[in-house]
Amino acid sequence: MIYIALGANIGERAAQLSDAIDEMGKMGVMVTKQSSVYETAPVGYIDQPSFYNMVVEVETHQSVTDLLDTLQQIERQLGRERLFKNGPRTIDLDILYYNGEDIQSEHLTVPHPRMQERAFVLAPLAEIAPELVVRGRTVASWLADLPMADRQDVVRLQLLTNLVK
Repeated sequence: MIYIALGANIGERAAQLSDAIDEMGKMGVMVTKQSSVYETAPVGYIDQPSFYNMVVEVETHQSVTDLLDTLQQIERQLGRERLFKNGPRTIDLDILYYNGEDIQSEHLTVPHPRMQERAFVLAPLAEIAPELVVRGRTVASWLADLPMADRQDVVRLQLLTNLVK
C-alpha cells in the first residue's frame, strides 16, 4: 500500500487536486482509493489562504525514489514554486507511506516524519485507511489523540468527494 497526501491553496484548489490525480495516472501511478477533500487552515506560515487537502492510495511499479521524482515532476508541471518553507503552493504531493518500508535518506523520509502530528493528513488518511499502522499505532488512534482544536481546523467538503475522472 502506498499513500500520497495532496494539498493546494493557490488558484483553483479543487482543479489542482484533480489535475494532479490525472497526471499521476498518466505517469504510471494509479489511484485505487481516495479520501474526500478537506478544507484546512495553513500550518507554519499562517498568512496565506486555506488549503484543500486529501489523501490517495495508489499502485505503481515505481521505486520510492522514482515515485518521488514523478511527484516532483507533477508539482513542477502544475506550477509549484518553492519560495519559502510552508509557503503557498499550487500543489503539494507528499509520500506518506510506501509498502510498510522505513526509508530515511537526504531527500526522503517515509513514513512521513510529521504525519502523526497533522490533522490535515490524518483526517483524510483515516477516512480511507483507519487501521493502517504507522509507527506502532493505527492512523485512527493518532487522529483521536490530536487536540480537538487541531481536528476542528479540518473540515470535510461534501461537494468535492470524487476527483478521479
